[in-house]
Amino acid sequence: MGPKILGSTDDALVELLRRGDEEAFSSLYRQHQARLYRFAYHMSSSHSIAEETIQETFLTLIRQPERFDPARGNVSAFLFGIARNHVMRALERDRRFEPLDAEPVSNGSNGNGNGHSKSLDQALDGDDGASTLARLERHERIESVRRAVLSLPPVYREVVVLCDLEQRSYADAAARLECPVGTVRSRLNRARGLLLAKLGTKLGATLGDSHDAADDGPGIAADDQAGRWRRLGAGGRI
Repeated sequence: MGPKILGSTDDALVELLRRGDEEAFSSLYRQHQARLYRFAYHMSSSHSIAEETIQETFLTLIRQPERFDPARGNVSAFLFGIARNHVMRALERDRRFEPLDAEPVSNGSNGNGNGHSKSLDQALDGDDGASTLARLERHERIESVRRAVLSLPPVYREVVVLCDLEQRSYADAAARLECPVGTVRSRLNRARGLLLAKLGTKLGATLGDSHDAADDGPGIAADDQAGRWRRLGAGGRI
């Protein structure tokens, strides 16, 4: 990474990107990809939607960097706005989407045919009976909360994702959603009430676990993936 990239602000990196600097794009991708992926995945529980969201967000940045206006907010909020709009369109596109069942574990590389992912079975392997039961109960709680969160209308779901699962402040969530802090608070109160009605005592102890268990995305190195988006943005092929 060149000296002009090290220590540069996001605003400066976007300006370099406007001039065609590929290292600037790679740096922005590394800094922001994981958070955007987590948001899209928490909103949809779909890796395909999350991956699609990342692709569309960074292709927009490559092709239209002039859309970023520092007077309206920072780069993180700009990218979040693009990602959020894409997620909402994806959810609207398929209202019948069944989040947790639409991408079942197969007998292939991500599963072992018993309904559990390999990562879960590996985590349980070697545990004694009591520890295994505790882990299974925790896993069940996490899945229950995810299903309940995904059942919320998107306007309530996104505040739960931002404030509870991603543990952002009310002010940060309000800035990203472009609404007053009071609106975030009222939506979150309503969302929590709906979740409590569904889950009862399971809720509070599990939201943090759901955050910890979130997948940051496919195991593709940031530099490799950033290069793929650059080629596509330039009219090439992934």
